[in-house]
Amino acid sequence: MKDFKGRTAFVTGGASGIGLGMARAFGRAGMNVVLADIDENAAKAAAEKLASEQIKAVPVPVDVTDRASLRSAALDAVAAFGKIHLVCNNAGVAVGGPLGTVRERDWNWIMDVNLMGVVHGTEVFTPLIKSHGEGGHFVNTASMAGMVSPPGMEPYCATKFAVVALSEGWAAQMAPLGIGVSVLCPGFVRTRIHESGRARQDKYGGSGVVDPGVGATPSEAAQNVLSGIDPDIVGQRVFEGVRDNDLYIFTHPMFKEFVQARFNGILAAFDKSAQSEALKLVKDWGSTVPSSMRDNAD
Repeated sequence: MKDFKGRTAFVTGGASGIGLGMARAFGRAGMNVVLADIDENAAKAAAEKLASEQIKAVPVPVDVTDRASLRSAALDAVAAFGKIHLVCNNAGVAVGGPLGTVRERDWNWIMDVNLMGVVHGTEVFTPLIKSHGEGGHFVNTASMAGMVSPPGMEPYCATKFAVVALSEGWAAQMAPLGIGVSVLCPGFVRTRIHESGRARQDKYGGSGVVDPGVGATPSEAAQNVLSGIDPDIVGQRVFEGVRDNDLYIFTHPMFKEFVQARFNGILAAFDKSAQSEALKLVKDWGSTVPSSMRDNAD
């Protein structure tokens, strides 16, 4: 996307944190903004705040775990502004802890919000963006936890690795349609994700304290999150990424060395496989590489 003025952005988790930062950045670029959030009162307050900054914004209630809820929110967005051009699948929660301590309902919760919420948002809005023929863009919020997996954060990392994989595949599928895809992979940002349990739906056990996996204690987890960068800076960084049609959007350059270390380990494992006695028995490798992978590599 190069032309933002007068177009519309739909942001899940838009009432606070990174979602509100993105809404503000795109609003300042002249876009209308739909703040879609499970906390309707917070969304209303955020919309009023943006209105005071001369940004056109409307609040819409949504539960991203429920595809029907997203469909309803999409209809509300279209009723408010007509066409949707940019969708930020941003709503997310954090669950972590030692192996064996994460409750089944919390596994279900984080998978349904962080992973299926992105699936629902993309599948609901893709036909709407295609229908107006003006192009568009998806921003899917992953994390540095979608690039590396620290111990104790496995539930969160599993969802964020999946969001990276979805975004990579969808980017190739949507490019011919004039629709861009970006995956946002931030480090710590000053949000309330360490308090994700405050908005946990009743079907997953209701509101309560949840170990986010980002600290040995609740106070350490809070300190780690609250020492992060300003969400408005992240929002502006996302604006740059969408403007430039970047697939990957990073906010913390210092994490490059950790990602590089992971990739080095992967490449070393490939080198070891090339020396494998067992694999010398394979006579023809060509048929084992899917054509879609070869085409994408080209």
